[in-house]
Amino acid sequence: MSQLPVDIVDIEAYLHTHTQLRQAVEEWTDAALTWKAGENQWSVTEVIAHLVDHSVVISFRLREILSGSQVRLPAFSQDAWVAGQRANNGNLDDYLKLFQSLLEYNSGIFRRLTPEDWEKTGVNAKGDTVTLPAIVQSFTAHVQNHLGQIARIKSAFEAATAK
Repeated sequence: MSQLPVDIVDIEAYLHTHTQLRQAVEEWTDAALTWKAGENQWSVTEVIAHLVDHSVVISFRLREILSGSQVRLPAFSQDAWVAGQRANNGNLDDYLKLFQSLLEYNSGIFRRLTPEDWEKTGVNAKGDTVTLPAIVQSFTAHVQNHLGQIARIKSAFEAATAK
């Protein structure tokens, strides 16, 4: 059974993720943004960098599907990507600007798609068939999960620095 195309509300929810991320980190100090609860845990800055990476990968996957490519859609090693780019030393505002730009660029594509385009599918790294609407909805849900992670990091930082 095919899914219905993403409607304007879903695209708006996709675009709204940038505002949600900005609001989640407003008024944080640099020390709070780069603080890590443990060696193998991410800081808020690293979470945002990961979301930019994820947006880049999603952008590629969408284009592969729309092109009719039969190649398997790529996965990525999120921890290695965050560590390899030394994401915690990057500029959070730059990450958020890039995140917003990718959202806007992709949403422009979404608005131009025909119902037939929305029916196109690809095969992910696990071998599962995925649809464009599912990819967009999954990305938006993924950001929501990381917003929860940011809130938990904030609580942990406040508890650690209150001592």
